[in-house]
Amino acid sequence: MQTEHDHTVASIEKRLADGPRVNYLRDWVYGGIDGAVTTFAIVAGAVGADLSTRVVLILGIANLLADGFSMAAANFSGTRTEIEDYDRLKAMERRHIRDFPDGEREEIRQIYRNKGFRGSKLEALVDLVTSREENWVDTMLTEEHGLALVKRSPVTAALSTFAAFVICGAVPLLPFVLGLPDAAVLATVMTALVFFGIGSVKSMWSTYSWWRSGGETLIIGMLAALLAFVVGRLLEAIV
Repeated sequence: MQTEHDHTVASIEKRLADGPRVNYLRDWVYGGIDGAVTTFAIVAGAVGADLSTRVVLILGIANLLADGFSMAAANFSGTRTEIEDYDRLKAMERRHIRDFPDGEREEIRQIYRNKGFRGSKLEALVDLVTSREENWVDTMLTEEHGLALVKRSPVTAALSTFAAFVICGAVPLLPFVLGLPDAAVLATVMTALVFFGIGSVKSMWSTYSWWRSGGETLIIGMLAALLAFVVGRLLEAIV
């Protein structure tokens, strides 16, 4: 029977020694979908308003760089804030353990009582968790505050978002850059494939099938594009 990883003593020891992996998948997916959606939305809106290819390229490239950088900067700040909040709560828990050890032990007791432990087993767990301060603090961070113990790099998160945004966001512009006939139709088809591709790849880390995940992402992206096209048509008619 094939499993996700081996369960031999040596493989388990190596896997645990390497520590948990930091996952930046959400940054890639978020950046990729938003890049494709926003750039294609601009293309669709410009086509809907019957603007020239030159205007489509100017608007699209400007959005690609400016919005991509804005998203990366926002992700950097958001991830940095998470780390700062983690450090603040960790320092707070250390201080509480030092100043109010009995109260903190009672918190551990109630945490595991709520998980169904009772009697001598509960007390043994409380003694075990509180026997090492680092383990005690980590337990409070995860169980009381719901925090992950693995810190994500703000720089890596930002670069992942920017790279995915630019790569996927450039796809709707390619037919216009290359001067291909029926550029709007080609941009639509290529962007739809990007949406479906992102969703399909995302299914590798999901319980959904590749076609369901891909189809869901495709529908979300194309609905955003359709909205932009309709708005562009309305503005063209009004203005």
